[in-house]
Amino acid sequence: MKKIFALPAIALVVFASCSKKENTCGFTASTVVAPVSEQQALQDSLTAHGIQATRDSVGFFYTINEPGSGPTVANLCSTVAVFYKGSFLNGKIFDSTATGIPSIFQVGQVIPGWQKAIPLIAKGGDITLYIPPSLAYGTRNVVNPNTGDTIIPANSNLVFRVALADIQ
Repeated sequence: MKKIFALPAIALVVFASCSKKENTCGFTASTVVAPVSEQQALQDSLTAHGIQATRDSVGFFYTINEPGSGPTVANLCSTVAVFYKGSFLNGKIFDSTATGIPSIFQVGQVIPGWQKAIPLIAKGGDITLYIPPSLAYGTRNVVNPNTGDTIIPANSNLVFRVALADIQ
């Protein structure tokens, strides 16, 4: 009889210790919501390009190309491996995992638009994101640290195609 009560108690202790570890990475969930003007400007651009996408409550748009069938991201401390292509609405690519090697990071390390969007798909999933400036890099230019050239101009709407290869 003691074994029956001990097993749930041990499981509870193990679960509680796992929960504490997950919260120790130090990331705080973003509370940023894109201004209505940015959301509308992005919606207008998508419409002009013939793109239909779902609007998230924080103001980015997305299309789930493949929902995936594996586990989903638990929190900002989750480490993920993704393949992606980042571009502007005109199709010009500014970054990608073109080498075939996935990018690996904790979800809390990336822009707010990604933090909110990656949990929308499961492992094996694929999503296209349309992110307004306030959920990306905002009013600052993203520059190449070696050349000083601007990679992403301030106040840019961004498009990302993201495939979630793994969750650790």
